[in-house]
Amino acid sequence: MQFHTKYLTFQTTKHREYINITPEVEKALAASGIREGMVLVSAMHITAGVWVNDAEDGLIADIDEWLEQLAPFRKGYRHHRTGESNGDSHLKSLLVHHQVILPVTAGTLDLGPWQQVYYAEFDGQRPKRVIIKVMGE
Repeated sequence: MQFHTKYLTFQTTKHREYINITPEVEKALAASGIREGMVLVSAMHITAGVWVNDAEDGLIADIDEWLEQLAPFRKGYRHHRTGESNGDSHLKSLLVHHQVILPVTAGTLDLGPWQQVYYAEFDGQRPKRVIIKVMGE
C-alpha cells in the first residue's frame, strides 16, 4: 500500500465560509499515482469541518442558515468563560464532522454525479489547515 499526503492552508476573509476543495483533492490524488484506494480529507482544527454535498449556492446558504439555527452565535456558551468567543463554531463543526473518506476507483474520485468536497470554516480569518491523505495501490 502507498500513501501520499498534501496539506492545504486556508485563511478565510469571513467568520463562516464554505469552500469547494474538490479540485485540490483531485490534484492530490493525481500526484499520488494511486489507482485504487481511498482519500481521507480532514480539517485539522476543531472549529472547521469537511463534508460532501451538492455544489449549489442555494443549498450552501440553506446549510449555513440551518447550522446557525442549531448552533447560534451567542454570548452565553460556557466555553466563553475560558476567554474564547467561538462556542458556536465548535458545535457547528460537530454537526458537519471534521473529515470524510472518499473512494478511489481507476485513479479518480468515485463520487456521485453532484457530489463535491467542501471545507467548512466556522471561526475564520486566521490560518487553518486541512490534510489530504491518499491511500491505496
